[in-house]
Amino acid sequence: MIGLALLSFGLNAAVRPVTDLPLQADGPNQWRLRAGEYRGSFSIDHPLQLTCDPGAIFQAEGQGNGLLISAPDVSVQGCTFLDWGRDLTAMNAGVFIQPQAQRTQLLGNRLQGPGFGIWVDGTEGVSLIGNRIQGDASIRSQDRGNGIHLYAVHGARVIDNQVRDTRDGIYIDTSNGNLLQGNTLEDLRYGIHYMFANDNQVLGNTTRRTRTGYALMQSRKLTVIGNRSEQDQNYGILMNYITYSTLQDNVVTDVRDGATGDTMIAGGEGKALFIYNSLFNRIERNRFARSAVGIHLTAGSEDNRIAGNAFVDNQRQVKYVASRLQEWSADGQGNYWSDYLGWDRNGDGLGDVAYEPNDNVDRLLWLYPQVRLLMNSPGIELLRWVQRAFPVMKSPGVMDSHPLMQAPTHKESAS
Repeated sequence: MIGLALLSFGLNAAVRPVTDLPLQADGPNQWRLRAGEYRGSFSIDHPLQLTCDPGAIFQAEGQGNGLLISAPDVSVQGCTFLDWGRDLTAMNAGVFIQPQAQRTQLLGNRLQGPGFGIWVDGTEGVSLIGNRIQGDASIRSQDRGNGIHLYAVHGARVIDNQVRDTRDGIYIDTSNGNLLQGNTLEDLRYGIHYMFANDNQVLGNTTRRTRTGYALMQSRKLTVIGNRSEQDQNYGILMNYITYSTLQDNVVTDVRDGATGDTMIAGGEGKALFIYNSLFNRIERNRFARSAVGIHLTAGSEDNRIAGNAFVDNQRQVKYVASRLQEWSADGQGNYWSDYLGWDRNGDGLGDVAYEPNDNVDRLLWLYPQVRLLMNSPGIELLRWVQRAFPVMKSPGVMDSHPLMQAPTHKESAS
């Protein structure tokens, strides 16, 4: 049995089975890999459980995949994968899981390299739990692979992983019925990126310093609960053609204009929530704070239930571009607005005057920001009075008929 700390196995060799390595049997189909550096690309083509001792490193030397899994019921735990290939067309990955590799488990591994971290291709029942993935920050963002890439995958569990410096943290394409929970995604293009994926759960994840925290696109029946977006650029949460989905108990703070030009849709000037052509969604009990824009709706984004949210200290609370009035209260309760100037005479916790964040006066302020110096002047108050007295002058906009006087207590999802 070979067990040297500085062991070097293979040199620029073709893909070879992991069973060629110095493994120690821990039980039936249970193997332990001793510490050492194992060079080249390796594969697993029959069910087994592989556990790495501390210091066991797969070094792919910049070529191909670090590990190719092509059998069901494989478990890989505690291994380190370094420096696999960077050919994104060839889908080079630290670990590549093929369609026949159902129920693969990757547990507590560390991956650092330029291509995709973990690619899961057309299989089901995969568990990716507690892995740490880091890309190559010296490569342009668009030329890096995604940290975790799911394509045509069903029933995956992606839990408690840490991803940074890749292109997107977790990319989900044409994949239904998956769970993403408790992942931390930092310094990326998009933290979580959905395309054509339905019936997915996104629970208790955190994004930081991405160019879009949660890019939800062309999907339906997403459950997005208890997530956080902190110091992301352009968009905290972006909804593009999203229907019949739930956004609840999420916290988005400090979104700013990234000014990178690498945005999903033109005009990403620091929006906590951007809703584009998305219908029939429930957006409740979220907190959108300290961003350039709290919420922006456009392109027919109507018939959404928006209630119980807190919009706190955003430079512009609401930007709305559409053709008809939007009522943002439900069952007699609206949202909390930190700039609401109304009152509550009967003490029921609801404002007695409707909140209208984008009336004609607000539109005037959008066009001429210098007018804000006159915000509390008699002239501005006169304009608002005329607007109320002669509603024929009003343009379509947002109305919260029952604004909350205090911000709701936020409840985060358990991760």
